[in-house]
Amino acid sequence: MADLLRLLLRVAEKAANVARVCRQEAHLFQLLVQEKTGDDKNKKFVQDFKTLADVVIQEMIRHDVGAKFPEMAGFIHGEESNKFENGLGESVTVTVCGTEEETAALLATVLDGDHTAASLLARAIHQDPASTDTSTDGLTVPLSPSELGIWIDPIDATSQYIEGREEVLEEGHLSPSGLHCALVLIGVYLRSTGEPVMGVINQPFNCKDPASGRWSGKHFWGVSCGSTNVCSVSRPKDGPGGGLSVVLSSSEKQVVKEALSSLCGPDKLMYASGAGYKILCVIQGLADVYVLSEGSTFKWDSCAPHALLRALGGGVVDLKKCLKSSSAIQDHHTELTYHQPHTEYKGADRWANHGGLVAYRDCSQLRSIIGPLKGKL
Repeated sequence: MADLLRLLLRVAEKAANVARVCRQEAHLFQLLVQEKTGDDKNKKFVQDFKTLADVVIQEMIRHDVGAKFPEMAGFIHGEESNKFENGLGESVTVTVCGTEEETAALLATVLDGDHTAASLLARAIHQDPASTDTSTDGLTVPLSPSELGIWIDPIDATSQYIEGREEVLEEGHLSPSGLHCALVLIGVYLRSTGEPVMGVINQPFNCKDPASGRWSGKHFWGVSCGSTNVCSVSRPKDGPGGGLSVVLSSSEKQVVKEALSSLCGPDKLMYASGAGYKILCVIQGLADVYVLSEGSTFKWDSCAPHALLRALGGGVVDLKKCLKSSSAIQDHHTELTYHQPHTEYKGADRWANHGGLVAYRDCSQLRSIIGPLKGKL
């Protein structure tokens, strides 16, 4: 299990490097932000270079994990399909090949022969990252890779990644939007129960060197299995002045904003971009709870940060199930699980968190939130 965690930290850093390269290399950045117009508008590919960056990251993680743990290969799921149609109408399946040259040749067929972009991407994919220092030694969890599955969100908070606004992060403060909201999320779950047991979050754009203009990232990880609960983030102390703070999406329903405003006070409601980033805010203690009433997140958004919250004594519950539950406290039936699709839906919606969610660090805070929302939704 420690080997798997070390590998996931390494591949998450590789993924972060690909995300940074796509913004820092001028040629790739042009592809990332350009909008197709006129006759080019319907060409499937380059209008969606961002999707290719996503797929490349996802397939790189799938390749590296599958190579080291072949028994997991059929259970590594991601947000994106790896099938592309290029400008010639040819269908290309994007995979990571054995060598940098082979990967570059494959990517060039998707990129309509843009060998410069293909080579830059292939180099980032096959480059080994600087070692991620982490105290995973001695971590023993009685699980075998054959019991586990993985959810990958290659770049969560896409719009923030593409828009690329640079914010200076203030210690102890949530920053509502900007590049730092874009995260690489890798979550590991038990195939038998769907419980999230390990999570790795990489924030590729955490800190910018003023001299070189280069970004460096930050990683967070957690393991929660049986009696083992270990997290790279210490459990935050309660903030000064007490009172519950809640982070929401700015598009949250008015009725939810009003109910929570009455509970916490309007100055304790905060807004931020990206589902993964909002759960990370709860993990870091920048907010106590994240509430989302819509079914607009997916298993790949919540699996990784859910594992970290579990390691800290919290969790992520299905809001709709909590509101229906007669039980005064959250029980394991309301926690999100990750192993079964909603068969009544099609495509990505089979893996949506349809009941909305609440991410929390403390059961008492979860109870405080659920009460005022009963009967409102």
